[in-house]
Amino acid sequence: METPFDNAKPILEKLHLAGYEAYYVGGAVRDHLLNRRIGDVDIATSAKPKDVQKLFDHTIDVGAEHGTIIVLHKNTPYEVTTYRTESEYVDFRRPKEVSYITSLKEDLKRRDFTINAMAMDIDGIILDYFNGKSHLSEKLIQTVGSSSERFTEDALRMLRAVRFVSQLDFTLCPETRLSIKDHVHLLDVISVERKTIEIEKLLKGINQRSALEIILETGMNNYLPGLEMKQDELKKLSTYRLEYLKTSEELWTIFTYCIDPQSVQSFLRKWKLPVKLIKAVDKNIEYLTVVNKQSWSNFLLYEAGDDRAVSVERIRSVMTDPLNLDANVKRIKNSILELPIQHREQLVITGHDLIQFVNKQPGPWVSKAIKEVEKEIISKKLENNKSAIKEWLMRCKLDFEQNY
Repeated sequence: METPFDNAKPILEKLHLAGYEAYYVGGAVRDHLLNRRIGDVDIATSAKPKDVQKLFDHTIDVGAEHGTIIVLHKNTPYEVTTYRTESEYVDFRRPKEVSYITSLKEDLKRRDFTINAMAMDIDGIILDYFNGKSHLSEKLIQTVGSSSERFTEDALRMLRAVRFVSQLDFTLCPETRLSIKDHVHLLDVISVERKTIEIEKLLKGINQRSALEIILETGMNNYLPGLEMKQDELKKLSTYRLEYLKTSEELWTIFTYCIDPQSVQSFLRKWKLPVKLIKAVDKNIEYLTVVNKQSWSNFLLYEAGDDRAVSVERIRSVMTDPLNLDANVKRIKNSILELPIQHREQLVITGHDLIQFVNKQPGPWVSKAIKEVEKEIISKKLENNKSAIKEWLMRCKLDFEQNY
């Protein structure tokens, strides 16, 4: 079976034939050694960006000024980056100047953590100049060289370190941990969008509990949107088995519910999340608040809809009854299937029908009356049948006139 490295091999071969060095680098090498699923395969080469563009027919210039060209091979993009060194960082993220070099070791030296600073040649031989393999076996996150230098170059690396603790179930080396405390204020200059990506990955990790504890210990929460003075709330969040949740929507729901902001939407907008996600989380929290105070009713299940009801129940179970999560979710699914109707589209009448039945002018009463019809049907007091609904409405006509 072909691996992601096999798929990228022709790129290395072409670079070699042209007289250049080329290696697989970064996270793909790390994950290969950990037997984890390999994501994007990145390549480092002695070829300069213009040489890479000449060699390959299909390229995209995404950052030639920083040495990176995207090479498209069989419709798959690969980042091909020239060996480089970087000068001082002007904004704790971007180097003021990039210089191309011919040494792989010097190129790897500028990377963040030792476990990400290994390379692999075309034959699978690992080049490890900074004890990355040793740190993998020790399950240790340690910066390449000086932690102070690495974090000053790109302050987001502090959050990335904690994210790797969660994703890989590793620990931070003491020196790196201490350096985060000393440099945590630099997170202030990092964009919210970059922080959001790291936090979501952290929450999806297998050891988010330890990661959240480090965030609190180092004071990182004070530089994350809406998390200032939220130590107790984050401690509570860290006690839940978030790995049981299925989607980003569910993660952001439990995260926001635990933080308990004054306004859900305002809090999530600070994280620069998509509007669709914000609205979904806000709605989830509405239902979660209700079901945490009382059990699901049939009409509540109907109102929520099958997908939302299952998500909310999964979150509720993670918080209150994790041992019975699967059984609880299955019960909700079965309860929804047993409803006379599962969604409004199955209702045999429309608002127009209602207006004709009671011979009234359109108005807010229509949606309220439809809701009453739905309640009667869900409670099995009324059949989802036009004639039966019309007859019921006629009997209730005076009440409708009074109430609506």
